Amino acid sequence: MNTGNDYLGELFGLSGKVAVVTGGGGVLCGTLSRALGRLGVAVAVLDLSAAAAQRVADDITAQGGAALALRCDVLDPSSLEEARDAVLERFGRVDVLINGAGGNKQQATTAPDRSFFDLPPEAVRWVFDLNFLGTLLPSQVFGRVMAEQGAGVIVNISSMNAFRPLTRIPAYSAAKAAVSNFTQWLATHMAQEYTPRIRVNGIAPGFFLTAQNRFLLLDEESGDLTARGRTIIAHTPLGRFGDPDDLVGVLVWLLSPAAEFVTGVVVPVDGGFSAFSGV
Repeated sequence: MNTGNDYLGELFGLSGKVAVVTGGGGVLCGTLSRALGRLGVAVAVLDLSAAAAQRVADDITAQGGAALALRCDVLDPSSLEEARDAVLERFGRVDVLINGAGGNKQQATTAPDRSFFDLPPEAVRWVFDLNFLGTLLPSQVFGRVMAEQGAGVIVNISSMNAFRPLTRIPAYSAAKAAVSNFTQWLATHMAQEYTPRIRVNGIAPGFFLTAQNRFLLLDEESGDLTARGRTIIAHTPLGRFGDPDDLVGVLVWLLSPAAEFVTGVVVPVDGGFSAFSGV
C-alpha cells in the first residue's frame, strides 16, 4: 500500500519535467519558476531582460535545480524559435509552457488628465500585442513541440479583469479577455486536432502588487494605498493583496496528473474579490 507521500507524488509529482516560462524574470513568474525548480522541474526562464532571467535561473541552480536563462522577445517569432532550439538542445523536450509575459502601460490607462478619447492607438496596441500576441506566438512555437511529442501542458496567465473589466484600464482588460478566450479555443484545438494529452488552462490572478500596477495602487511618494487600492482591499474578503506564492498551488495542480481531466478553464486566484458584491 502506498504511503500518503507516495500518493501525493502520484497526484502532484512534476520531477523530471521541463518547463518554459515566458516573463520568467518578473515578480509573479519568477516566483513560479523558482517553485518549479524546487519541485524538480528543469526550468527555461525566458525574459526580454537577460539579466532578470539570469537572476531567477541563478536562484534555481543555487537551490540545486536545473535552469537555463534566455533573453527572448515573445513578439518575435525568430527569437522564440532560437529559444526553443536552445531549450531542446539543453533539455531535450518541452513538457510545460507558462505564458507569463504581459503587462500594462500607463499611457493606455485613463486618468483625470488622460481622457479615453485621447488614448494613443500605439499605446493600446502595445498592451494588446504584449498580452495577447505574446501568448499566441509562444503557444505556436512551443505548442508545435508538444504536438510532435504527443503531450504537454500550457498555462496562460490571464487576469480577473478578463471576467469583469476594471475602470481605467481598457486596453489591459480587453487584452486579458482575449487571453482567456484564446485559452479555451486552444484547449479545444489541441485536444481535437492533435491529442487529448495536450491540455491548456489559465490562471487569473486578482490584485497582486507588480511593476505594472503599482502606480495605480500605491502613492509613489508616501507608499500608502491610493483610493483605488483602498477600494480593492475593502472589496477583497481575505483583506489583502495577493502574494506571488499564492499562485504556486494552483499552478502545480494544473500541471500535475491530478488535473488530467481539466482543460479549457481559467482559475481565479483573487482572495474572494469576484465573490463579493460589495454589500
